[in-house]
Amino acid sequence: MKKLLFLAVAFLGGFAAMAQQKPDEVIKINTEKYEFGKIKQGVPVTTYFTVTNISDKPVVIESAWAGCGCTTPEVSKAPIAPNATTRIKVGYNAANQGPFNKDVNVKLAGIPETKVIKISGEVLDTKAYDDYTKTDEYKKSEKAKLSKEAKDAKADKKAAKKAKSNVSTR
Repeated sequence: MKKLLFLAVAFLGGFAAMAQQKPDEVIKINTEKYEFGKIKQGVPVTTYFTVTNISDKPVVIESAWAGCGCTTPEVSKAPIAPNATTRIKVGYNAANQGPFNKDVNVKLAGIPETKVIKISGEVLDTKAYDDYTKTDEYKKSEKAKLSKEAKDAKADKKAAKKAKSNVSTR
């Protein structure tokens, strides 16, 4: 009898474990890693990650955190409707010189597993940064950043329009 009870509990537990969703099954993030490139020491930088709800139910970002105080994520606690988007703001204080790679953990309500997004770059002292801004590499990277920002803005606008049309057709 004990074996039968154990098997029944193990069987039901197995189904419960299989039913748990993963973050990638309910949200899509426009990029999982953002590279700041070379930045000036003491000048904080910020980027945004666009999160789209790809499920058929509202999703709530419960919290977001980083491993140290140098990286500060900010999220809205408002539910994200199906097919709608929100943004996660991630700041880096650029206090210490050298390369950095930081993880930001994103916890969704009702989903035990976290989603990890990353930021990286290199912090240069003032003189090194000023010298860098005079190079062709800097000019190319700035042009690429502006192009990416324009592309992201267009994608955000398209996603917002799609979400609005989905809400009006319900």
